[in-house]
Amino acid sequence: MASRKSFTRSLRRASSVPLRELVPKSRNHADVIVVGAGAAGLTAASDLGRAGLSVLILEARSRIGGRIFTQRDPATGSPIELGAEFIHGPPPEIWEPLQARNTRITEVEGSQWCHQDGALCECRFFSQIDKILKKMDDRAPDESFLSFLRRCSPESGSTKQQETNRRAIAFVSGFNAADPDCVGVHWLVQGMRSEEKIEGDRAFHAEHGYSDLLEILRQNVADARGTIQTDSVVDLIRWKQDSVEVHIGGEQRSTLSARKVLVTLPVGVLKARPGERGVVRFDPELPDSKHEALRRIAMGRVIRVTLCFKTRFWDALPAPGDSSRTLADMSFLFTEDQLFPTWWTTMPRKLPVITGWAPFRAAEQLSGKDPGQIVQEAVSTLGNLLAVPGLADQLDVGYLHDWQSDPFARGAYSYGLVGGDGAQAVLATPLNNILFFAGEATETTGLNGTVHAAIATGHRAAQEVLSATYSIVRG
Repeated sequence: MASRKSFTRSLRRASSVPLRELVPKSRNHADVIVVGAGAAGLTAASDLGRAGLSVLILEARSRIGGRIFTQRDPATGSPIELGAEFIHGPPPEIWEPLQARNTRITEVEGSQWCHQDGALCECRFFSQIDKILKKMDDRAPDESFLSFLRRCSPESGSTKQQETNRRAIAFVSGFNAADPDCVGVHWLVQGMRSEEKIEGDRAFHAEHGYSDLLEILRQNVADARGTIQTDSVVDLIRWKQDSVEVHIGGEQRSTLSARKVLVTLPVGVLKARPGERGVVRFDPELPDSKHEALRRIAMGRVIRVTLCFKTRFWDALPAPGDSSRTLADMSFLFTEDQLFPTWWTTMPRKLPVITGWAPFRAAEQLSGKDPGQIVQEAVSTLGNLLAVPGLADQLDVGYLHDWQSDPFARGAYSYGLVGGDGAQAVLATPLNNILFFAGEATETTGLNGTVHAAIATGHRAAQEVLSATYSIVRG
């Protein structure tokens, strides 16, 4: 990724280009069209607009944010995240804009409990999982996490070792929403290194959730005189040697032109098949290198259900092994449940809200079901785990969004498959200085799936567009 200093220089160079050569020729033309109003698209658009380019963002949904989707529960006032929730570590891409607006940021605190053999207990398995994960080596030939585990920690070991192996599999599939039989060890190692650099094991919340950051990104686009056009489903991008046509389908059917297009679509959408809703065709077709890169990147699957109760009923539940304590400070609950293995509260804020996380196979089982049925499954599961009969009577409302069935996402976030070394870099590579690519799946250090990665790729892609524009205009 380019340094902040070099990026600033690029902005200054591009700003020196005569604006008469960059202004739109008509309402249907812009210097740059950005496809997708997620974190990457909004970031790039504001950078480009500040440099003097006319920018139009096309968003298929009726809202901006992409896989950032914050709602607010009217009863508790709590932000309800249907998409991204945690800020992983203190990455400057998120912290700097939030701190500049004096947004309150709090670190997740509280005790972590496990449900094992039908009862609650304190979690003591993380150190054992760390020992397993640290054995992974990206200097050896790549392999899936399950292949690695079978080789380095065979199932014939002790009962305790078998349990640790199960926990390790659950951690990899839960945190990455990934298939442990497909996710590449090389990609996992790269991500672990990058997380260590930014203290990615620490988790934070903004005061009003990610809506705080999203409002900043939206305002940045407005200040840079960029235009956001929602309810605009792009179905065809026809790119030529010196210009691009972007076709919008549906009720908003129209054809727009631009000098350059920045594509920030999720991997799930880029991999959609012809005829499926949300698919975007390219003419000419993307080169084989792009398709090969997409084949080596997968889209993780998650269903998350946020349950808002009438009271914090767990405040009165006794903590196992200590009659003087309750579960009042519970932050995370890790279980071996097949549908919702992980739960968390709003700690340190004490609100009557708990979120259930259903990754990978669990998400596949739940995806497409009626939302009310999924909420019922979640409440029933939580009631059984905490031994609280009739928990449904204490529920106020449940929230969820099925990202797998969302035609403009088709999954939660990306991860690298076996043999996927370099796939993200190939996906990020511009084509003929006409088509550019950004989004969390184009991040090259292993931080895929995070909001700060998406923002970083927006900055990177904007610099690439500006460099190409500057060289073409100045010749």
